[in-house]
Amino acid sequence: MLELRFNAIKPNGQLITGTLSADTFAEGKKKVQALIAKNQFKLKSIEKKSTYIYKIRKGSEAPLKGEQKAFSKEEVTNALTKMGYQVVSVNKYLFEWNPKPPPQEVLSFVKISAELLEQKLPYSEIMTLLVNDIENKTLRETLKQINNDLKKGGDSEVVFMRYQSVFGKFTSYMLGLAAKSGNMTEIYKATAKFLERRMQFKKDLRSALITPFITLFVLFLAILFYVGYIFPETAKLFIKFNIPLPPMTAFTIQISDFLMNNTLLVTAFIFIPPIVFVRLIKTKKGKFIFDKYLLKVPIIGSLIHKTLIEVFCRVFYTLYTGSAESIDPIRIAAEAADNSYFEAQIKNVAIPQMIKRGAGITDSFEASGVFTDTAISRFHSGEETGTIKNTALQLANYYESETVFRLKNIIELIQVVIAMVIMIVMILLTLVSAETATISPKSPFVQ
Repeated sequence: MLELRFNAIKPNGQLITGTLSADTFAEGKKKVQALIAKNQFKLKSIEKKSTYIYKIRKGSEAPLKGEQKAFSKEEVTNALTKMGYQVVSVNKYLFEWNPKPPPQEVLSFVKISAELLEQKLPYSEIMTLLVNDIENKTLRETLKQINNDLKKGGDSEVVFMRYQSVFGKFTSYMLGLAAKSGNMTEIYKATAKFLERRMQFKKDLRSALITPFITLFVLFLAILFYVGYIFPETAKLFIKFNIPLPPMTAFTIQISDFLMNNTLLVTAFIFIPPIVFVRLIKTKKGKFIFDKYLLKVPIIGSLIHKTLIEVFCRVFYTLYTGSAESIDPIRIAAEAADNSYFEAQIKNVAIPQMIKRGAGITDSFEASGVFTDTAISRFHSGEETGTIKNTALQLANYYESETVFRLKNIIELIQVVIAMVIMIVMILLTLVSAETATISPKSPFVQ
């Protein structure tokens, strides 16, 4: 996330300075312009905080090198000079690229923090240790900034939410909330569990869906290349000499002719639908429709649905403290599920029923239409006995066990199906090639 500083002039001529954060410079610029227009200020400049490499020395000591984030070269120079250093050089990074850290790195940070908190280590010491040990540059610099902001007395929730592009919205919220709560260790452990489950599910889902689709797509392209280019080079020699072709060879030649005569159409058919699909699901409405019907896909849809409920229940269990304060935990748990349809149904149906009509949790969840009968039944029992918090944890553990077991079986089944498809394709190609090899040109002396 970028940090921007703007300088503006009030209508009375007073110069003011402010800072804000944004994912991109363009987004930050829009925020600044909206703020300026709202308050009728006159914008003077916008500066982006960048990384500067400096080289300094003190007296006759050997020169030292380092990095520092600042809004300008002068800031770095002045700060180092005030510290008594002789500034040799200060240069801005020409190509500064800070990619989002891998999910494994974020998970590692949260898990280690949870373990150290359990050992009663002060949070400031934990941050210092991790800043020195973490190898990923983006995460290391982010933690350094967070640690500095917290030491200055910054609100932990605001500080962490500033870096949600690094951690993710839900993780940032949970870590910020943990520092303000009296149950920091438990929230860190729950966040680590959530991240671990989400990573594992995505890995398993990739094995179940994405990898097989890629395998089939590559196989499809290989068949097109064979049928459209390699096979005709041999088979068309027989056509040239008016030799009758066997049925499979003749049919393959017809397909080859169609492919070669309609190259643009075939290419468009292969590549345009996936591109259009990806573009559509990146829009808000497209993602909503995709997320809605994803839950209705046979076999896989049911697993994804139950995993969403598992995530919801796990987060709800962590944040829920009592019926009087259930709205925020429900809202945050819905966002954590990372499914726009599931989230919208809870926010637009369940929560309004609880607020406007005073409905209970069970009735509101049932009205949303995104909870299974099993989940509704368990929530109903928990609400009647006053153990809804523990009921949420039981549901989370139950659905975790079920989805892990069923997903493994599905992955094994899909792998068998893919192997069968590849085998069938190879047999067909072998038969066509073998049939072509049996063609015997007629002797010109045979009538």
